[in-house]
Amino acid sequence: MRAQCILCDEINKLDPFSLLAKQLRKKRKLTYICDNCNDRISKKTYERRQNDNFKLYREEVEDDLLN
Repeated sequence: MRAQCILCDEINKLDPFSLLAKQLRKKRKLTYICDNCNDRISKKTYERRQNDNFKLYREEVEDDLLN
Protein backbone atom coordinates (compact mmCIF):
# COMPACT_ATOMS: atom_id res chain seq x y z
CA MET A 1 0.00 0.00 0.00
CA ARG A 2 1.26 3.49 -0.80
CA ALA A 3 0.83 6.34 1.67
CA GLN A 4 1.71 10.00 1.25
CA CYS A 5 3.04 12.10 4.12
CA ILE A 6 0.89 15.16 4.80
CA LEU A 7 3.89 17.35 5.65
CA CYS A 8 6.57 16.60 3.07
CA ASP A 9 4.46 14.87 0.36
CA GLU A 10 6.84 11.90 0.30
CA ILE A 11 5.24 8.67 -0.89
CA ASN A 12 6.17 5.55 1.08
CA LYS A 13 5.26 1.90 0.66
CA LEU A 14 3.61 0.25 3.64
CA ASP A 15 3.09 -3.42 4.26
CA PRO A 16 -0.54 -4.01 3.24
CA PHE A 17 -1.13 -6.24 6.27
CA SER A 18 0.31 -3.84 8.87
CA LEU A 19 -1.88 -2.23 11.50
CA LEU A 20 -1.18 1.27 10.15
CA ALA A 21 -2.25 0.27 6.63
CA LYS A 22 -5.46 -1.24 7.98
CA GLN A 23 -6.22 1.92 9.99
CA LEU A 24 -5.59 4.15 6.97
CA ARG A 25 -7.94 2.05 4.81
CA LYS A 26 -10.69 1.89 7.41
CA LYS A 27 -10.61 5.50 8.64
CA ARG A 28 -10.07 7.85 5.74
CA LYS A 29 -9.61 10.91 7.98
CA LEU A 30 -6.56 9.35 9.66
CA THR A 31 -3.45 11.07 8.33
CA TYR A 32 -0.05 9.55 7.61
CA ILE A 33 3.21 11.15 8.77
CA CYS A 34 6.49 9.61 7.59
CA ASP A 35 9.20 8.59 10.04
CA ASN A 36 11.47 11.53 9.18
CA CYS A 37 8.75 14.10 9.88
CA ASN A 38 7.66 12.27 13.02
CA ASP A 39 11.24 12.28 14.38
CA ARG A 40 11.65 15.96 13.53
CA ILE A 41 8.40 16.91 15.29
CA SER A 42 9.31 14.81 18.33
CA LYS A 43 12.74 16.41 18.60
CA LYS A 44 11.39 19.96 18.33
CA THR A 45 8.63 19.24 20.85
CA TYR A 46 11.17 17.84 23.30
CA GLU A 47 13.33 20.97 22.88
CA ARG A 48 10.29 23.19 23.46
CA ARG A 49 9.37 21.30 26.61
CA GLN A 50 12.86 21.86 28.03
CA ASN A 51 12.35 25.60 27.68
CA ASP A 52 11.18 27.50 30.78
CA ASN A 53 8.39 29.23 28.86
CA PHE A 54 6.64 25.97 27.92
CA LYS A 55 3.33 25.44 29.71
CA LEU A 56 1.30 22.28 29.40
CA TYR A 57 -2.37 22.92 30.05
CA ARG A 58 -4.06 19.80 31.32
CA GLU A 59 -7.22 19.51 33.30
CA GLU A 60 -6.90 18.06 36.75
CA VAL A 61 -8.98 14.91 37.00
CA GLU A 62 -10.49 14.13 40.36
CA ASP A 63 -11.32 10.56 41.12
CA ASP A 64 -14.79 10.47 42.64
CA LEU A 65 -14.62 6.77 43.41
CA LEU A 66 -11.99 7.21 46.11
CA ASN A 67 -13.71 10.11 47.87
